[in-house]
Amino acid sequence: MSEEVHVRFLGSGDVFGSGGRFQTCIHVRYEGSRFLIDCGASALVSMGRFGIDPSEIDAVLISHLHGDHFGGLPFLILEAQLVSRRTRPLTVAGPPGVERRTREAMEVLFPGSSRIRLEFALKFVELSNGTEAAIGPLAVTPYEVVHPSGAPAYALRVACGQRTIAYSGDTEWTGSLIHAASGADLFICEAYFFEKKVKYHLDYRTLMNHRSELGCGRLILTHMSDDMLNRLQSLEAEPAEDGKIIVL
Repeated sequence: MSEEVHVRFLGSGDVFGSGGRFQTCIHVRYEGSRFLIDCGASALVSMGRFGIDPSEIDAVLISHLHGDHFGGLPFLILEAQLVSRRTRPLTVAGPPGVERRTREAMEVLFPGSSRIRLEFALKFVELSNGTEAAIGPLAVTPYEVVHPSGAPAYALRVACGQRTIAYSGDTEWTGSLIHAASGADLFICEAYFFEKKVKYHLDYRTLMNHRSELGCGRLILTHMSDDMLNRLQSLEAEPAEDGKIIVL
C-alpha cells in the first residue's frame, strides 16, 4: 500500500491577495519529503501562519516566473541562511531561467544577497516541456501553457508514487491542461473569474465546459478573484482556501 500524500494550501489567492488570501503556495508531504508547489511572495508568512518549518522543505516546484508564484524564493533562501541556519540541500525546479530570475530578484530586493556563500547546497533544475524529471521521490512533468511571464509557463503533473497531483499554474484554456490532468487524483486549477474572459487566465465557466475532458478525480479551484469569491456558494466545483488539507 502506497504512503498517503498530504496536501495543504498555504496560499490560494491571486496576485492581489483578493479576499485576504495568501499568494499561491501549496505544501505537499510524501515519503518523508516535503515540497512546495509555487512559492508566492507571501509564502514565508503563510508558512508561519500554518506552522510549517521552512527548513524542512526539500524542494520547490515553480510553475512560472511571476512574483505571486516564485517571489517568495528570495525570502525563503535568506531565511534558510540567516534564521534557520539550514544545512540540508534545497532544490528549486522551474522553467528555463529560474536560477537567473531568482538571483536577479534577490539582488533587486536585497542587493548583494545573491552572492552570499550559502551553508547549504542550493540546486536549480530547469524543467523541459513534456519531459519527466526526478526531483527526490517525485516524478515531475511540465506542460507548457498560455501565460507570458518572461519564460515558458507550465502546468505541472507531480507523481507521488501511485498518487498524482496536477496543477494548472496560470493560463487561459489550452489542451495542455488535459495532458496534465488526465488520470490525476487531484487537479488544482485556476478559476480567476466566474465567466469574464481575460487573456492568459481561465474562467470558471470555460473550465466547467471542459470538465469532462480533464479525466481527473478531485478538482479544486484556486487563484480566485473577488468575482469568484463572491460566488462560492453557487459553484459546482470545490474551492480552495488557505489552510485547507487534502489527503490522497
